[in-house]
Amino acid sequence: MKKPLFRFLPLIILVIAIAVAYAFDLHHALSLESLNAQKDKFQALTETHPILAPIIFVALYTACVALSLPIATLLTLLGGFLFGLAAGTLLVVIGATLGATIVFLIAKTALGETLREKAGPFYKKIESNMKDNAIGYLLFMRLVPLFPFVAVNVVPALFNVSLSVFFFTTFFGIIPGSAVYVYFGQQLGAIDSLGDIISPSMLLAFALLGLFALIPTLYKQLRNRKARVATS
Repeated sequence: MKKPLFRFLPLIILVIAIAVAYAFDLHHALSLESLNAQKDKFQALTETHPILAPIIFVALYTACVALSLPIATLLTLLGGFLFGLAAGTLLVVIGATLGATIVFLIAKTALGETLREKAGPFYKKIESNMKDNAIGYLLFMRLVPLFPFVAVNVVPALFNVSLSVFFFTTFFGIIPGSAVYVYFGQQLGAIDSLGDIISPSMLLAFALLGLFALIPTLYKQLRNRKARVATS
């Protein structure tokens, strides 16, 4: 009895933390207007505390992602404004990866183990396919900005993807998208709407990049299918 309870404890704590964050309206704590109004103050604090500021930024970004607060895009823009393209992208990617990993580990411990204990053959088949092709699938989902970030954190956990694969694909998969927002964040005052940042052509470019990452996986599956047909 204690073991299942302990397994679900991190998930319970996370759900309570998310509920508290939303109850205190933290998901509305930051807006493009407030960011522009306070940007000079944030910049002054960053210049005054050049070592502490990046650490606090990463911690805030990690908490934002772990609590599924919909302000990560705004924090990414702020990162570009405060730290520039290279450092800003690195800090954003570190914070996002750490936050995503927290959610992944909690979901894997609480939900993934339970699913595996009660799973039937259909789940086992999906789990096997997911584990064999996890890098291609996850890179595709990270590169193409159509999949909800929190969903891509949880789904791999349900199908027993390893921590190392999840961490690798998250870290490298979110670099292109993060770099775009960080780049635009450098001209924070000139942005009137978040919709001005991502154009249809940019979405297409990300989609093609995701498909490119998926090519080795598709080739592997095609080769395995041909091998099965040849031996049947």
